[in-house]
Amino acid sequence: MESVILLLLAAAFYGAAAWLRHRGTHAGTKTWPSTVLFEMALFLHAVAIWRAVVAPDGLDLSFQNALSLVAWLTALVAGVSGVLGKLPAVGNVILPVAAVCALAPLAGGSPHRFPYAGDSLATAHIAVALLAYAFFAVAALQALLLTGLEKRLHRGLAPMEDEGSVPLLTLERFLFRLVALGFALLSVTLASGLLFSEQLFGTPVTFTHKNLFSTLGWLAFAVLLFGRWRYGWRGRRALYWIVGGTALLVLGYLGSKFVAEVLLGR
Repeated sequence: MESVILLLLAAAFYGAAAWLRHRGTHAGTKTWPSTVLFEMALFLHAVAIWRAVVAPDGLDLSFQNALSLVAWLTALVAGVSGVLGKLPAVGNVILPVAAVCALAPLAGGSPHRFPYAGDSLATAHIAVALLAYAFFAVAALQALLLTGLEKRLHRGLAPMEDEGSVPLLTLERFLFRLVALGFALLSVTLASGLLFSEQLFGTPVTFTHKNLFSTLGWLAFAVLLFGRWRYGWRGRRALYWIVGGTALLVLGYLGSKFVAEVLLGR
């Protein structure tokens, strides 16, 4: 019952923070209560996730819990990295989505225990992977908004009030820093899974849809970063690679869990 209350409060605070941010942006003012509500939502959501995921017999990483956890990490990365301040429109999407995903564990579902939770290396492997997904989710959303902003500027239109006042090139450089950090974390995840799979999970590396999509996502971001470094890729071309790579990662982890656990009931 306590976990239910925590999740409901977290969702309510996310929603209230989003509403205050949106209202404050259009009024041309910054509302400090929205920041307080956002921080309270993050804290309550974290406590609820801990209670739902951490169990004596292993981590419960069912689809519902994983969705809620990734949403919390995405909101955390957006807040800590400064994206919410540099591009306020990001918050208009991330906070409502976090509010909805925070309630995912209330849908029930069968537990999906990760039995190697006692192994610190295995737990670190999962934590780094989920954090990488969060970085890419924030980057994909920022890329979409920057593309819209760039189109408006090319048409001679003024930026929308909720698109912030930071120069476009500064936002673009910040975007590729997020991508580079996510790529580094994803590289560590794939390398540790490839080299130490038997030590981490008790079995050698096997071919799965998750591994396939994760590798394809890594290749997509590798191509993007090389293209950025060698040819100065930006704008719509960069957007396609960022969104495409993020979609592959989402399909690899949350997509495969949804099919296996929700649709097939495994």
